[in-house]
Amino acid sequence: MHIIPYEDKYRDDMIFMILEAKDALGRVPGLNEDLLDIRTNYLEKDDRFWLAVSDEGRVIGSIGYSSIPGTDDVRLHRFYVKASMKRQGIGTKLYLTAENHLKSIGKKQIRIHLGGAGYEASRLFYRHFGYEYEHDENYMTKTLVK
Repeated sequence: MHIIPYEDKYRDDMIFMILEAKDALGRVPGLNEDLLDIRTNYLEKDDRFWLAVSDEGRVIGSIGYSSIPGTDDVRLHRFYVKASMKRQGIGTKLYLTAENHLKSIGKKQIRIHLGGAGYEASRLFYRHFGYEYEHDENYMTKTLVK
């Protein structure tokens, strides 16, 4: 398994993996429009998006961030791991790739929105990495220290 910067050739496989991950969470698998064009929605805005790719060349995870204009803060987006591959360290590797990059470019705070019920494992994951609730249980933040 490798963590790589987003490449267009993985677009359809990434979308399939995310829809499958949402289905496994009991969500109606819908597609967020930003996923249709990662290049425009992330990379051309000087934000980043990474993929976890299996040794067989299949997308098994994703994570991206968007800078919050006028601040040194970012929002994490589209953090998913293929349902059948959870609890193998893939999410941790994706997350640490993003966090280490954000520290290296001087970002100060990471914000996340969890999306309501069904994200209990996500809450525990983020708490493990030092996140705290912002104003309710669906919003968490972490202050970065170099």
